[in-house]
Amino acid sequence: MHLSTDQPRPVSRHWRFTGWLLAAVWLFFLNVPLATALHQPQPWRRVLGVAALIAFSVGYVLLFQWARGLRESLRPIPVPRARAGLLLLLAVGLASIPGTDGDWLATLVYVAAAAVFLLPSREALASVAVCAVTPLVASWLVPAWEAENTIVFAVLLASFAMFGVSRLAQRNSELRAAQQEIRRLAVAEERARAARDLHDILGHSLTVVAIKAELAGRLIEVDRERAAIEIAEVEGLARAALADVRQTVGAYREVTLAGELAGARSALAAAGIAAELPAEVPALPGEWDRLFGWAVREGVTNVVRHSGARNCTVRVGRDRVEVSDDGRGPSTPDDDAGHGLVGLRERARRLDAAVTVGRRPDGTGFLLRVHAPVAAR
Repeated sequence: MHLSTDQPRPVSRHWRFTGWLLAAVWLFFLNVPLATALHQPQPWRRVLGVAALIAFSVGYVLLFQWARGLRESLRPIPVPRARAGLLLLLAVGLASIPGTDGDWLATLVYVAAAAVFLLPSREALASVAVCAVTPLVASWLVPAWEAENTIVFAVLLASFAMFGVSRLAQRNSELRAAQQEIRRLAVAEERARAARDLHDILGHSLTVVAIKAELAGRLIEVDRERAAIEIAEVEGLARAALADVRQTVGAYREVTLAGELAGARSALAAAGIAAELPAEVPALPGEWDRLFGWAVREGVTNVVRHSGARNCTVRVGRDRVEVSDDGRGPSTPDDDAGHGLVGLRERARRLDAAVTVGRRPDGTGFLLRVHAPVAAR
């Protein structure tokens, strides 16, 4: 049995490369301002335009990858840093104007797309609106810059596409968070199951070992031969308990009703409690046979440990199993504080069976009943 807490899995090299590629491939559309910069007659304009476009491209890719990494690690994007990154990106695009003239407006497509990916919905919508209006206003303020209707369309189209990408990234992040929570809960459930099984196994076995050891201690002065037999049985029970623990850890342990009835007979005899057990058990499906076996184990363990009873009765039918005694009974009408009864209720719940704990119908002793709502067959 391997129990561990799951940490977020590192992103593979393949997906890391894919992320860089997805961010960089759209930079192809900067070819128009780049061509304008390269054809500038003045060298300083060429250098400034090309350098600004390269810086803009690198900044856009790094900004996109930064946000993508946060989403993959299930962390929120810091809005102040995102705003600062977008403003810096816009400033670099503006710095390219001497080398790109009016073609710098193409950088607004990337600013709008980045805003959709980085900012909350309202701020992103406002940023897209500003980027879409800017080409129209710029052509009115600077007559040399022709109205770039294609830029307006590209801003809207890129923003819409990035909206789909951001929603997909958000859903993937939520899915990964849900998967991690499911894995965490599975580990917790497995730990609870292991603790429950070990309690049920060792609680019963060690109770019988303690009773037999106490009996052997009383007999050693009056009947050494009988004491030796009891000590041998203690050794056998201890070895069996150790084997049960190993099998449980290996998830191979099997509980059967017939086996638990045989163990109950031995445990009750060692405790000096008269036992009334069924000579035969009905043929039951495997899951019901195991559930009834656990019920007998838990019921008899409680009788031996806590009841102070002189008689114990176990009755088995196709739809129920009952363990009762004539002892002091439970301290409350529905005393299920013990770990064993909690575990029994969990097992019964998986089969829609009911567990009843209380006094016998005559108001005395103790009664544990596991009842199937529909006859097990």
